[in-house]
Amino acid sequence: MKVYNTLSGQKEEFLPSGSEVKMYVCGVTPYSDCHIGHAMSYINFDVIRRYMEFQGYNVRHVQNFTDIDDKIINRANSLGISSRDLADKYIAQYFTSMDAINIKRAHVYPYATQEIPQIVEIVQALVNKGYAYHVNGDVYFRVTKRADYGKLSRRNLDDMVAGARVEPGSDKEHPMDFALWKASKPGEPSWPSPWGPGRPGWHIECSAMSYRYLGETLDIHGGGQDLIFPHHENEIAQSESFTGKPFVRFWMHNGLLQMGEEKMSKSLGNLVTVEEILQKFSPDALRLFVLSSHYRGPLNFSEAGLVAAERGLDRLRIAMEGMDTSGDAQMEVEYRKRFTDAMDDDFNSAQAIGVLFEMAREINKQKESRQAGSVKNLQSIMAGLASVLGLTLKKLEKTVDAQSIAAFLAEIKTKVTNIDTNLGLELFSQGKPQAGSSENIELLINLRNALRKAKQFALSDEIRSGLANRGIALEDTAQGTIWRHKG
Repeated sequence: MKVYNTLSGQKEEFLPSGSEVKMYVCGVTPYSDCHIGHAMSYINFDVIRRYMEFQGYNVRHVQNFTDIDDKIINRANSLGISSRDLADKYIAQYFTSMDAINIKRAHVYPYATQEIPQIVEIVQALVNKGYAYHVNGDVYFRVTKRADYGKLSRRNLDDMVAGARVEPGSDKEHPMDFALWKASKPGEPSWPSPWGPGRPGWHIECSAMSYRYLGETLDIHGGGQDLIFPHHENEIAQSESFTGKPFVRFWMHNGLLQMGEEKMSKSLGNLVTVEEILQKFSPDALRLFVLSSHYRGPLNFSEAGLVAAERGLDRLRIAMEGMDTSGDAQMEVEYRKRFTDAMDDDFNSAQAIGVLFEMAREINKQKESRQAGSVKNLQSIMAGLASVLGLTLKKLEKTVDAQSIAAFLAEIKTKVTNIDTNLGLELFSQGKPQAGSSENIELLINLRNALRKAKQFALSDEIRSGLANRGIALEDTAQGTIWRHKG
């Protein structure tokens, strides 16, 4: 397995440092709804975890909640509620959104506010070692103490200083020194410390939580590319200064979601929430849309892309319908190999999805030719490989306008009777007084088949188009006509 390491700037062979893969992924700051930028990142790291587990690795996955932050404090104050209540509300909403798109839950979700003793201990150790200093209740990390500061983002201090904004009245020794502990201000939550009441800085929270739950050195640290600097750069500096050991073996960063020329983000106000997407599209469609691009590349959001993903999923879903018999072992091995070859190359999900579509074509070809060969086993293999990508391939459970379907059936019955009273007589008797839309759709399909046998093609075509106008697509297969909701 080859994995691109942001630190080295190249793909490297992945091997865990011990019996388990220690994986830490930066979590959300819970002050607003989860948007599809979040979904993009967590879908990608979910698939990375799933594939490693598929390959037999024991993964320990930790993902934090930054539940104290300027944005949380400011929004809570504007709403007249506590920071705790605001954070808890959006943490619950995070789980609702991520569960809905089939994200596997991490093994541990530490909250920054519950790790204050660990944070204070690490900050004090950095002060004792000369890597940090305190001024008026604030504690800053001394970046000039680290000769390798900037190694992840490939920046040097001179360039950083040239583009830095120095706050008026700052007591920092160097413009790039960053806060480990912030003195409390009126109206803010605070905790006691050797430097007075205050709260932790953003960067030290992740170092403390990853250290407590995964140890000195992580196998994988993940997050969006926008976290490389300063967040992850600062995590490296403070963690390696504290432990004296390498902090992370593989740094992995997903690309960013674009809305036209801009990154999607809360601060820009151009986000689309996960809830809004799921009102129009299936969870599988969102996952397929994200995974059709490589995780390290940018992804341009468009509803047209989600529509295309939903239609593509229909092809996979249809291939999973109706099990057949035994299997062609050679064919199954070949598909598995091509799937794993793609994923072993830095988790190339786009190529892996291509393998699923090839399997779907082969399954449908076997169905059409009525071969008893590999359909059942291919379907089983396809379902298993799809699950590595978090795809369920479940048939869409959409509702149709039952009244409209019933009225259309009555209209067609009249036309059929006008053509030939006996043509649909037996079929009409199948109708139930309070038939549901599914039964009426099946009856319309049977009427269409009878009309085709009677060479009444104009009316049979009218049934197809009338159902299509009501959101129902028909597909004629060797096993008969099937219907599905239009994506």
